[in-house]
Amino acid sequence: MSGFKKPDFVERQETATKARKAALEKFRASAAGPASAERLTARLASAADRRAAKNVREVEKAEKKARDAERAQQAERDAAIQAERAAAESANRELALQAERKAARDARYAARKSRSKR
Repeated sequence: MSGFKKPDFVERQETATKARKAALEKFRASAAGPASAERLTARLASAADRRAAKNVREVEKAEKKARDAERAQQAERDAAIQAERAAAESANRELALQAERKAARDARYAARKSRSKR
C-alpha cells in the first residue's frame, strides 16, 4: 500500500505561499478594473450627498433654534406686557373703589350733618 503521503512542512508552506500570491493577484486585478473605479466613484458621490444633507440638517436645526429663541423672547415680552396691564387695571380698580368708599363716607357724613342741623 503505497497510498497517500502526508505533505511535509515545506510543501505546506509553499502551497500556502502560492495561495496567498494567487489571492493577492486576484485582488489586484479586481482593484484595477473599471468596475472598481465605478464603485469608488459611486461611494464618493454618496459620501458627498450625505455630507450635503448633513449640512442642510445642521442649518435647519440652527434656524429652528433661532426661531424658538425668538418665540421665547416674544412670549416673555408678551407676558411682561400682560403683567403690566394687569397691574395697571388692578391699580385703577383700587382707585375707583377708594373713590366709591370716600363718596359713600362723605354722603354719610353729610347726612349726619343735615340731621343734626334740623
